[in-house]
Amino acid sequence: MPGAKLGLIEEQARTEAQAPTSALAMFGPETPLRLDSGVSLAPFQIAYQTYGTLNADKTNAILVCHALTGDQHAASANPVTGKPGWWSMMVGPGRPIDTDRFFVICSNVLGGCMGTTGPATTDPNTGEVYGLELPVITIGDMVRAQAMLVDHLGVDVLLAVVGGSMGGMQVLQWAASYPERVLSAVPIATGPRHSAQNIAFHEVGRQAIMADPDWCGGKYIAQGTSPRKGLAVARMAAHITYLSEEALHNKFGRELQDRSALTFGFDADFQIESYLRYQGMTFVDRFDANSYLYMTRAMDYFDLAAQHGGTLANAFRNTKTRFCVVSFTSDWLFPTSENRTIVHALNAAAANVSFVEIETDRGHDAFLLDMPEMFATVRGFLNASARRRGL
Repeated sequence: MPGAKLGLIEEQARTEAQAPTSALAMFGPETPLRLDSGVSLAPFQIAYQTYGTLNADKTNAILVCHALTGDQHAASANPVTGKPGWWSMMVGPGRPIDTDRFFVICSNVLGGCMGTTGPATTDPNTGEVYGLELPVITIGDMVRAQAMLVDHLGVDVLLAVVGGSMGGMQVLQWAASYPERVLSAVPIATGPRHSAQNIAFHEVGRQAIMADPDWCGGKYIAQGTSPRKGLAVARMAAHITYLSEEALHNKFGRELQDRSALTFGFDADFQIESYLRYQGMTFVDRFDANSYLYMTRAMDYFDLAAQHGGTLANAFRNTKTRFCVVSFTSDWLFPTSENRTIVHALNAAAANVSFVEIETDRGHDAFLLDMPEMFATVRGFLNASARRRGL
């Protein structure tokens, strides 16, 4: 059969999508999830990890929400790549989200590819992989599924919900949809809706995937193929948006890659070209192409003000949730101006909100990196929230 040959890691990723090594919560036909598209999803499953211990009163739970290409392995080794958890500098014993003190929950979002129901999992109603037969998922759908997981774990009220980028969108949705269940919220490097520029970058990525002959109309798993080239290009384009121009210049400039002169060809003459190709090719080993379509579409559809009569402040009316909004000066994907829009809406709603803009040249990805000021901000805010709850 023609098509891209799967590597060992990619095969392992597909196995993980079907049978995750993390905990799994199952929701049967009796508990359908009503999606924003109007469709009910049932049965479905959520793959998740927990860190730390839930106290007797069940008052120390913190939900961590992952970004576009993240997963439930925030502070534990990824079973596909073997790499440390994507937020292991933030979550863990003695870390800002201290698992010696807090019970931390992190789930793979609905539509993901690490064990939660998504396009790479099998539809139990048909016995076939969902592919594009899975209904389109929204940020609101992800959050409603997470709420069902939190119920499943016996937690009524979350001490905090924390996340960056798409994770920050989930934080805002949680605070708007379940204000009585969220005592504190930490949206980082995010916005109240996706901008036209961000939608444009996502569309470039989706078109790259769908133009790959091995995409097979979304049925590549059944066909034994993989749209590796298209997904790699999508990742390359997206990765540029995660960095700042200054960071790219400082790290790569116009330095050549393993050569002393230009080749006058189309190989990777420059270090930045080689870097982006590496990022693209390593990404395709661990992430499902259709999930990339679903995740980017969920971000594109996110518009919190539109859910509340076109006025963002209405999303937070009468909220008792305490907020800490964090942005980065060099983030042009979710610039400080968008984070300030959230702050202004919270101020208009008379909410309790603090705001920190962190000076850095590391761009949007700063929220995933070693950022002492961010760590101190989150630690201080969560500790204050814990004290208010008598923890």
